Amino acid sequence: MLALVACGAWVLPAGAAPTPAASESKLPAAASAAAADLYGDYLAGRHAEQIRDYSAAASWFEKAIASDPNSPELISRTFLMAVGAGNFDRAKPLAVEELKIDPTDALAGLVMLVDRLKAGDTAGALKYAAALPSDGVHRFIGPLALAWTRMAAGDPQGADAALQQLDKFNGFKPLKDFQLGLLYDFAGQADKAESYFVKTLADNDQLNWRLTDAIANFYERHGKADKAKALYQKFIDQNVGSEIAQTVLAARPPGVPKAMIGSATDGLAEAMFDLASVLNQTETIDLALIYDRFALWLQPDFRLAQLLLADVLSTQNEPAQSLAVLQAIPKNSPYSWSARLRAAADLDDLDRSDEAIAQLKAMAAEQPKTIGADVQLGDILRNKKRYDEAASAYDEAIERAKADGMPDRWALFYDRGVSYERAGDWPKAEADLEHALSLKPDQPLILNYLGYSWIDRGEKLDQGLKMIEKAVELRPEDGYIVDSLGWAHYRMGDYASAVEYLERAVELVPSDSTINNHLGDAYWRTGRLTEARYQWRRALQFGPDKDDIQPLETKLEKGLGPPSTPASATPAAPASGAPTPAAPNQPAERGG
Repeated sequence: MLALVACGAWVLPAGAAPTPAASESKLPAAASAAAADLYGDYLAGRHAEQIRDYSAAASWFEKAIASDPNSPELISRTFLMAVGAGNFDRAKPLAVEELKIDPTDALAGLVMLVDRLKAGDTAGALKYAAALPSDGVHRFIGPLALAWTRMAAGDPQGADAALQQLDKFNGFKPLKDFQLGLLYDFAGQADKAESYFVKTLADNDQLNWRLTDAIANFYERHGKADKAKALYQKFIDQNVGSEIAQTVLAARPPGVPKAMIGSATDGLAEAMFDLASVLNQTETIDLALIYDRFALWLQPDFRLAQLLLADVLSTQNEPAQSLAVLQAIPKNSPYSWSARLRAAADLDDLDRSDEAIAQLKAMAAEQPKTIGADVQLGDILRNKKRYDEAASAYDEAIERAKADGMPDRWALFYDRGVSYERAGDWPKAEADLEHALSLKPDQPLILNYLGYSWIDRGEKLDQGLKMIEKAVELRPEDGYIVDSLGWAHYRMGDYASAVEYLERAVELVPSDSTINNHLGDAYWRTGRLTEARYQWRRALQFGPDKDDIQPLETKLEKGLGPPSTPASATPAAPASGAPTPAAPNQPAERGG
């Protein structure tokens, strides 16, 4: 949920309700019904807000505020949801009212600042920029907003001084240096701009695309094409598996590019996007959404900001909204390829997998030298348990990677190996998994999958167990890999050790059906029958695969037979009704 207190919105005390509540019992029937509608709309809005469906929340609060337009609570919440949904036409009049309620509200001040800046009222924008708070959750926006409003006023020295305020915040030096580079480039001071871009590159060992593209753009516009080319190549080398550099550069028209920052408004849009990118993490994803919305309000055709917005919405489990954002990116945009790949993932999440598969096949045929569409196609087919087709998609990706001079992509062999294993072709699976391990000897996913598969087959038991133990050592907080170690001990008949590791796995991933199922089996084998049935019930509650429901119900009724506590090093025979997966339980992951 959005940080309502920090954003300046009002929060009701326990048991409170919007303003009509106090007199509800004295109202006539019609008024009482209206009050009931108000409460219903308000509660529906709160629910939508809690699940991060901000568009729906804004709609519900709009209905509520129509019944009580002077409620500070409803003004604050409706304003905040309008911003979260990117509806700034509605947010502007609400921002005026919000500032009457709380003159220090940072988001309301930022809305008014942007409105004035877009209208060409630089003095008005500066007034709101100077009033932005220097503390609280939105403390980062003040220096950035003030810098670009001062640039709108033709004051680069004042803008520089504003950006220096970012020194107060740990970890913001790379963002400050990058913004200073953009600022002086816009001001026509190329030498100063380049000095800050050089500092930015020194600040960032690992290049991201926006930083790479922006600085390369500067080099190309100032007759340093060789530096731009080297920078692009460094990004490609550091980000194996990412095709954004190749697809974007191939789609751009030849010649010297335009400057990325053509106005102070563009500069503030860039600042909001950069800040959103920095904050695009689990703990601060709501702030990332808000700032990216501001970036797109300032610059509606900011394609990277659209991609970021789609990613945030997808992370917030809003694939339909994410898909709508992606489909708004025109096909002639250099970012169309990236948008279409992401759109296929959203289609799959929306149970429109046939459309996603058709789209990816068309994309693979359209771009025979890229592998991204084939890889994503393989991923979707594998998740649909169409393992032979998935292996064929990875085959094509591997052949294309070889043709492109990049044959050593461990993730491709790992993915194809998993598909072969699930399809029942163990010789091919083992060869691919061993080859993947030779390319990436300390990759926990490969160690886990290959080691577990050997144990499950009763082969290379000691080697397999050591590999899974190494995977756990490398990722001790990964509940899925810890589960594999526990289940490996179970398959080898060491039930006491299985319980130890499976209890740890459940602590790390409490709501996973398979892990709870495994722990139930281990409890049963160690004589803890009541606890076993408790875990199986939990496994049923957490959305098991359809194929696992009947075995779980059978175990709840009949158990697994007489408990036993052997500690042999040979695999245990599968118990009646017990799951005997041919692969470890672990999340899908891709590497370079």
